[in-house]
Amino acid sequence: MKVLVTDGCNRAALAITRSLGKAGFDVFVGSEELPCLASASKYCRKSFLYPSPYDDPRLFSKRIRELTESEKPDVLLPVSESTTLMIMAEKENLEEFCSIPFSSYNSVNRAASKYEVIELARKLDIPTPETVFLESPHDDDALSRFNETRNFPVVLKPSRSRTMDMAGWRFAEVKYATDYSELETIIDHFAPETYPILLQERIYGPGVGIFVCFNQGEMIAAFSHERIREKPPSGGVSVLRESVPVNPLLKTQSEKLLKELGWRGVAMVEFKKDNRAGDYKLMEINGRFWGSLQLAIDAGVDFPLLSTKVALGENIQPVESYKIGVKTRWFWGDLDALLSLLIKSADQLKLPEGFPGRLKYFYDFCKFWGKDLNYEILKKDDIKPWFLETRRRFLGK
Repeated sequence: MKVLVTDGCNRAALAITRSLGKAGFDVFVGSEELPCLASASKYCRKSFLYPSPYDDPRLFSKRIRELTESEKPDVLLPVSESTTLMIMAEKENLEEFCSIPFSSYNSVNRAASKYEVIELARKLDIPTPETVFLESPHDDDALSRFNETRNFPVVLKPSRSRTMDMAGWRFAEVKYATDYSELETIIDHFAPETYPILLQERIYGPGVGIFVCFNQGEMIAAFSHERIREKPPSGGVSVLRESVPVNPLLKTQSEKLLKELGWRGVAMVEFKKDNRAGDYKLMEINGRFWGSLQLAIDAGVDFPLLSTKVALGENIQPVESYKIGVKTRWFWGDLDALLSLLIKSADQLKLPEGFPGRLKYFYDFCKFWGKDLNYEILKKDDIKPWFLETRRRFLGK
């Protein structure tokens, strides 16, 4: 059985390659550059170059069609948000040659829109941060509604993490404003294609992800972790995280959201605990594989294997439990977070109140070993991806 995995430079692609390779699948890896993290793995049977999906989406889609037709993989697993959206847009054509474990382009596209997710959550009575939608830089009605509260600091989130224009896919960055003057400056710098912009109150508290897999309309696995450290330190990509029990309420809310979207396959529903009241607020849905995928596998929930079985139409036994207290660390990302904390001020990093001091942070960083602590890239039985990542880091790539 053959599986074609995209986004070979992505850490999740490496986790998928290792998981499925160990399970006996022939794993083929596609990437815009070779070698890449996933292709360096001993579990990668074959690798392919394709045009950058971000710079040339049309040629990328053409190359994926060629690969599925020539290699005839049993399953195609897109990894990033952009490649998942592009592949789902071609789902009918691609499924002449392979299976893809997502339901439809419409469901994936809706999940990628923070605007639609917040609106859906409101319909389902799922708590969200106080949010005003800014339709354009000159949306005076929205700014007027925001001015009634002036609840600073405020988070400005483009509706989509990535947007496409004539030049390809572009990353849309989240910004923070501490006063009205800073808010106006930031609004003026957002590109037109990033609208609508979400003006949200900033929620202080730990992020909690509910990671799930759906098959035939039912949730067959759920997993949760807490972020211990992130890059940047104020909030972003988790660099050290720990498996925790699934919160029953958040699991139910995630299930309601994804059933409403007609979901199939994997997804991550992200919440944040509001330290003021102790409740949880929905932040977004990532309708794809996620960066901390290796932690779930380390703890006993093999989402890549489950997703592949969904694509193949197999009868799957639900996963009822996993190991709590497992930690997985992305070392170089963790070091980046530490360096930014040492170099920049708390104001520059927009750190929340109560954030650990530099000495405490450095002390915690230096805990290199511990019970149930795993490293994401560094694996003794598959060392080449670690060497590749390290070499490229020191070469500035």
